[in-house]
Amino acid sequence: MTQPLILATNDDGIGAPGLEALVAALRPLGEVVVYAPDRQQSAVGHGVSLHEPLRVVTLRDGWHMVDGTPTDCVMLAIRRLLGRRPNLVVSGVNPGANLGDDVTYSGTVAGAYEGMLQRVPAFAVSNVAYRPQHIDTAATFAGKLARYVLEHGMPEETVLNVNVPDVPYAQLTGVAITRMGRRHYQDEIIERRDPRGQVYYWIGGPEPSHYPEEGTDFEAIEKTMVSVTPLHRDLTHHAALHHFYDPRLEL
Repeated sequence: MTQPLILATNDDGIGAPGLEALVAALRPLGEVVVYAPDRQQSAVGHGVSLHEPLRVVTLRDGWHMVDGTPTDCVMLAIRRLLGRRPNLVVSGVNPGANLGDDVTYSGTVAGAYEGMLQRVPAFAVSNVAYRPQHIDTAATFAGKLARYVLEHGMPEETVLNVNVPDVPYAQLTGVAITRMGRRHYQDEIIERRDPRGQVYYWIGGPEPSHYPEEGTDFEAIEKTMVSVTPLHRDLTHHAALHHFYDPRLEL
């Protein structure tokens, strides 16, 4: 019997410790193949490289480096390079939370989202600390979730966004199935001049906060729980459709 094929990717680059930990946790479940960016690709969202060629370098058995985005990696692997369709796509382990509105920017989530678009069960996993002390906790839970998905499947057109507290695995207090919370971003646009007098800008600012709401991914993390948020392909705001059924918009 052919063992499951698992495609792993990330947005932090192929040398990231979180990817190594993830692959180690997934390996007992089947054949794990890595296609990951050659450099940091955080916050690239669901970007695709349409205006330059992509090159793939094999670093060692099962590990392939792509000079593109996480979406590029997954698209290339599934549609061209793997040889057979994977049974699962896992993106991570990302250092730093991808909670609430972060999913719209996240390259980690985008890698899993592309797996879903290719009709492969997929999830993204993040450790909520930017300098994790317990990356293996998130990797261990990713292995547990991967086993569950391989055995039980997932709803169509759904991708899971998983966030894990940065604590030893034994200190997790449970698993919460959550909805997206809402971030309160406080980004600043900082203007500076280079040595030649040309203006440039940094987008930065303090750590974003969030709105306290029950049932959200933020609440789960505050309770030292793993947050598992099912995201849907359909971004339509169905409740707003009636607002635009208006004769004034007719041609």
